[in-house]
Amino acid sequence: MAILIDENTKVVVQGLSGRIGQFHAQEMIEYGTWIVAGVTPGKGGTTVLNRPVFNTVREAVEATGAEASLLFVPPPFAADAMMEAADAGIKTAVCVTDGIPAQDMMRVKRFLRRYPRDRKMRLIGPNCAGIISPGKGFMGIMPPAIYMPGRVGIVGRSGTLGYEAASQMKALGIGISSSIGIGGDPVNGSSFKDILELFENDPETDAIMMIGEIGGPQEAEAAAYVRDHMTKPVAAYIAGLAAPKGRQMGHAGAIISAFGESAQEKVEILSSAGIMVAPHPSDMGATMARVLGTKAAA
Repeated sequence: MAILIDENTKVVVQGLSGRIGQFHAQEMIEYGTWIVAGVTPGKGGTTVLNRPVFNTVREAVEATGAEASLLFVPPPFAADAMMEAADAGIKTAVCVTDGIPAQDMMRVKRFLRRYPRDRKMRLIGPNCAGIISPGKGFMGIMPPAIYMPGRVGIVGRSGTLGYEAASQMKALGIGISSSIGIGGDPVNGSSFKDILELFENDPETDAIMMIGEIGGPQEAEAAAYVRDHMTKPVAAYIAGLAAPKGRQMGHAGAIISAFGESAQEKVEILSSAGIMVAPHPSDMGATMARVLGTKAAA
């Protein structure tokens, strides 16, 4: 059981006709991801990478049975594209687009709430690296070669730190069950808590590495969930220990505006919930090794 994607997941790419969409879709196809179609308004009837292109997501779903969507859609149109995917019956959508206004994402969140739980689309992102279940498939922009199949889940706001964690663990012989990039924007589709719940219920995941950063309440909410509901061990790293108060650091959501949002405060909250926190980004793999009770390589 993989998290959100496996070798049987039929994927449609919104924005496949663009250069970025083609580049990453080609990597996904070579990895084994089952891309069945593309969607680009006005390009219906054409083919890209030997896949049919449709004008709408609904047309693509009806013709191919697609159940997941990856969005490479420019920021001004991304919100409508996400809502279109939900309306067409897509179960999982991954939006890698950066620069989507927070107000647009609030509109998307309100739109998704109208659906009952069994028909609600799970949205990953925006401004995320995507999702991967090593050896099975991926949707996004991550370099798949650094992910070794295994039994540790990764969830993080930062794509590059997720790559670093996977690389460090691979060097220590620790593999990944699934890695989920939830994105660094202040309003996103899925939270740490949402993904931690999936990992808790995944029989192929034994432990989780959570990668957070300054700004926002998500890490504190995740700590409470781990403390009260999780049976599997969780390790963490929080980026931004040196960030001054009120400073935005990279991601739009990485700005300290309230108590409990600084990196040090988050470290204390996570530690109090029994989560082992890596003191430095270079220690993420070694920290997970300690959590698993394995010996880190010298």
